[in-house]
Amino acid sequence: MPPQPPPRSPAALPVLPYRKPTEGRDYWVLDDALPDAGAVRERCLAKEDWAEGYPYTSETWPGLRAMPGLETGELARVERLVKRATGAKELWVQRAPGGGTLNHNCVQVVGEGESEPRPHTDSRALCRYAAVLYLNPAVPKSCGTSFYRQSLPGGRLGGNLVQAPHNNLVDALGTRFVAPDTFEEDVRVPHRANRLLLYNANLVHSATAYTGRTLAEKRMTAVFFWMA
Repeated sequence: MPPQPPPRSPAALPVLPYRKPTEGRDYWVLDDALPDAGAVRERCLAKEDWAEGYPYTSETWPGLRAMPGLETGELARVERLVKRATGAKELWVQRAPGGGTLNHNCVQVVGEGESEPRPHTDSRALCRYAAVLYLNPAVPKSCGTSFYRQSLPGGRLGGNLVQAPHNNLVDALGTRFVAPDTFEEDVRVPHRANRLLLYNANLVHSATAYTGRTLAEKRMTAVFFWMA
């Protein structure tokens, strides 16, 4: 039998540019975002129109989702905070050429075992800023949001930004499938109820962790995506 060729090593991924995530420039932590976040949470807990993701269906996204999360006045307050923090004169929800949008003002509920950290960026074509509003007061601080950077062979560190001409991380890396150790945590923002974490959407980020087994116990957030 002729000798078999050695297995091919996976192709090296492109190295992204890096900028240290800095509060006030790349992300903003806005506490006490709503005057009554508890009322928002109770309204969300009473929802009966949840869309189901993994592990309840074959969808790749985890947990439960429902829209809208905030009512008009609540959303207007959040947008005022975003404009004040970033200096943006106008915010809008960008539509894709086919008419689709990101899940703006969407409530997401994800529990323990329903997902793991999934470093990603949001689409540059659809948003400049993204934000997450934490709605469960009983969630551990470790279930906040983290920013990540590439972990390269030999212990080297790579970047964390997606820039033109690429629109998202899949575009920039040329693949959707990467090894679990492709990224390592760089900066962590702890969970705190009624905290709005706002960030540049082209930064590699993910929920740090998930918790809870019941709807009331799980990590509940509202997520937002704006062009500016």
